[in-house]
Amino acid sequence: MHERKAEMAREADAFVALPGGYGTLEEFLEVISWAQLGIHQKPVGLLNVDGYYSSLLTFIDNAVAEGFVSPAARHIIVSAPTAQEVMRKLEEYAPQHSG
Repeated sequence: MHERKAEMAREADAFVALPGGYGTLEEFLEVISWAQLGIHQKPVGLLNVDGYYSSLLTFIDNAVAEGFVSPAARHIIVSAPTAQEVMRKLEEYAPQHSG
């Protein structure tokens, strides 16, 4: 499994999580962690259809407010309710974290 993920990460220009379950969440958080560690500087997107990920984004924003996640690390994640808007944000992404 790890080799498959590493290969996908090498080949990807960005990562996008669609609404999903535990596996989706695990892979989403892993690529965020990799960005924090400086393994990649690629954007990580959430397709927040009908607010599916709104509570997760609120949780992450609270982690920033409490000092557990840096504002620069929060910037790794881009989200939008439509695929077109997520794609636009991914294309405009500029890393603010340094690993």
